[in-house]
Amino acid sequence: MSGEEIRDEATEYVVARADSQIHAWVTGPAEGPLVALSHGASMDHRMFDQQLGPLVAAGYRVLTWDIRGHGRSQPIGRVPIDVTDMTDDLLAIVDHLGVCGPICVGGQSLGGYIAQEMLRREPREVAAVVIVGSTCTTMPIAWWERWALRSSPWWFVPWPWPHLKRTIAASTALRPEVRAYAENAIGTMSKKDFVDIWRGVAGSMRPDSEYRIDVPLLLTHGDQDHTGNIARTAPAWAARDPHCLYEVIPQASHNANQDNPEHFNRVLLDFLAEHYPVGKI
Repeated sequence: MSGEEIRDEATEYVVARADSQIHAWVTGPAEGPLVALSHGASMDHRMFDQQLGPLVAAGYRVLTWDIRGHGRSQPIGRVPIDVTDMTDDLLAIVDHLGVCGPICVGGQSLGGYIAQEMLRREPREVAAVVIVGSTCTTMPIAWWERWALRSSPWWFVPWPWPHLKRTIAASTALRPEVRAYAENAIGTMSKKDFVDIWRGVAGSMRPDSEYRIDVPLLLTHGDQDHTGNIARTAPAWAARDPHCLYEVIPQASHNANQDNPEHFNRVLLDFLAEHYPVGKI
């Protein structure tokens, strides 16, 4: 069964949050350990379609969702919105599901920020973390990188929206079908919502030189991911955290889990089997 077919059979939930309707989908055995996956900015829950089949076949229960302002989670609701608000939304979904015990949280790009924020705020609720194409929100960065990130929303304001959408889609992936998906996902957003979301991304850094992720961490990015400083800073992040497995996904760009799902899924399932096994959580 394909990821799209599994998604179509998933149970959909709608949670009212901050003047919005948050849509989430859950698939897999009810008794399986939960893996909650958050997508990147301008993407939606479909970006994890290629992970659904292998995870469900391995016995995991999988939660995907549309962050406010993306996909079916409309309208964006109260703004400004930042990563703490998005994390509150994810926690509300998990609470709505009645999940007990620590879970695995994962995310791509912006979704990786949400995963880190959930761990930082609710460490007892997180058993493992999976990161795809994201940066560390707690590692100190150079002043010019901090300035570039905080000023980046203003760069998008004058950019014509049709051209910006095409540019974002082209930069996310190598495979034409993944670029086509990305352009379709971005097409569900308004430019105003995108800029509001990106303002939240720009304010997501929380430098703390003493902080360490002390749960198992799978840190990945594509070997051709040229987004920001992801590839450059990942080795230092991997060296900082004591329980980190660092894997560069070959033949993949920013949406590495989509560009090379076969390789990514092997790495993901091996990591989960060791650190978040079915039947032992």
